[in-house]
Amino acid sequence: MGLTAGPDRAAASRAEASKPAILMTAPMPSEAPFDAKFAVHRLWQAADAAKLFDTVGGDIVGIAAGGRIRIDEPLLRRLPNVKVIANFGVGYERIDVDAALARGITVTNTPDVLTDEVADLTLGLLIATVREIPRAERFLRDGLWPNGRFPLTASLRGRKVGIIGLGRIGKAVAVRCAAFGLAVAYFGRKVQADQSYRYFDDLKAMAEHCDVLIATLPGGDATQNIVDRAVLDRLGPQGIFINVSRGSIVDEAALIAALREKRILAAGLDVYRNEPAVPPELLALDNVVLLPHVGSGSRATFAAMNDLLLRNLEACLGGLPPVTPIPEMADGRPRRRVEP
Repeated sequence: MGLTAGPDRAAASRAEASKPAILMTAPMPSEAPFDAKFAVHRLWQAADAAKLFDTVGGDIVGIAAGGRIRIDEPLLRRLPNVKVIANFGVGYERIDVDAALARGITVTNTPDVLTDEVADLTLGLLIATVREIPRAERFLRDGLWPNGRFPLTASLRGRKVGIIGLGRIGKAVAVRCAAFGLAVAYFGRKVQADQSYRYFDDLKAMAEHCDVLIATLPGGDATQNIVDRAVLDRLGPQGIFINVSRGSIVDEAALIAALREKRILAAGLDVYRNEPAVPPELLALDNVVLLPHVGSGSRATFAAMNDLLLRNLEACLGGLPPVTPIPEMADGRPRRRVEP
């Protein structure tokens, strides 16, 4: 064994050096498949990120993007040979897309594989919010049931749902709402001819028409604070707001005020502006259900996202087209981020 240990180590070292080098910006659900195919540099484990970039920045040809690290122009300058940025998740606000595409870098995300999971969670959050399920459970656990029944709640029956952003997830949510017997409308930048739901080109008008608003649109500058006081006021005192998209799409201070002042009935939130920090004002309210950004957070869905990200890296670094390029990759040229 002693005679072969040296050559074995040398062969292993040569094999590792022959693998394409990638930067992983946050832990992935399963990292072993990445290690098998790439020389992986884990940014969160680096004691000195600048030193890491100085040492191996020129070798890195791909980025597995996750977590809260911003993939922007200054970072890309440290990684001059990157060919692909593969994002974990359908939303990719962490990536400066224009900067990447201007450098000829392919950008991918992981759509579709999480659509049903997020849509299922959305309906669960809606029902939990309307029927006050978390509060009812606390009532039971606190031993209050023997003293009298839990107070009556609002109902989902007869409500009109307005979906803000009828993309993949929005459509899946709409199907589920319709199955519950709810009237569905949607707001977006244009009417979708293949959809029979009522269309609004004015979000305030849709809020006035509906008593449930569900946000399933992408984040970014185009949708910043799209749900503001004017929208919430039109939703009204029996209105319910559900957000499973991004915290940036709602004016958080306006939402807190609307909940506190009972200008809307309730809210169910899975996302926040400054995650993982949640405003203490929200934590203090009884008419809001709060989840820790778990919309796609099942083992099965994270495994599927992990696999899709890996396949995008393999394809792009193997000279093949990306499996799931972002919409801005159309014709290989940057274009305005798709709005809801």
